[in-house]
Amino acid sequence: MRISRFVATWFCVGLIRPAPGTWGSLAALPFAWGLHQLGGFAALVLATVAVFGLGWWVSAAETRGRADPDPSEIVIDEVAGMWLALWPVSFGAQMMGADILRLWPGWVVAFLAFRLFDIWKPGPAGWADRLHTPLGLMLDDIFAGVFAAMVVVAAAAFAHGVLM
Repeated sequence: MRISRFVATWFCVGLIRPAPGTWGSLAALPFAWGLHQLGGFAALVLATVAVFGLGWWVSAAETRGRADPDPSEIVIDEVAGMWLALWPVSFGAQMMGADILRLWPGWVVAFLAFRLFDIWKPGPAGWADRLHTPLGLMLDDIFAGVFAAMVVVAAAAFAHGVLM
């Protein structure tokens, strides 16, 4: 197996059927936890940016010459988007000095919102998806991650009475 395929499928998780995008999103979670444990919010942000760049590169390699510009087994885009969706959880845990796992409702909201926006592809996520390029392949999940992060922030504010 080519290294680009191994990375693009996030260590072959993208080969799991059905719903490889959901499996890729789930596989991103323990890595996000580990990154937060190693270096807090900054580590998660830097890793998200790095995985975005790496994902752009490996998805270009894996889609070159193929009819499908966004094969379902490429899930590194889900990893980048899922990590971005978890930014508010990581930031909040770091600011409170709390164990990130104590903020488990944020993890659940981030995951569910990210999957919703990744499938639905509203607004700029749909625009990026229609580019049918490696950049579009990555960007649609980044937009889904941004939307999911906004839902996490809104849910936290609501839970703490800020939006009531």
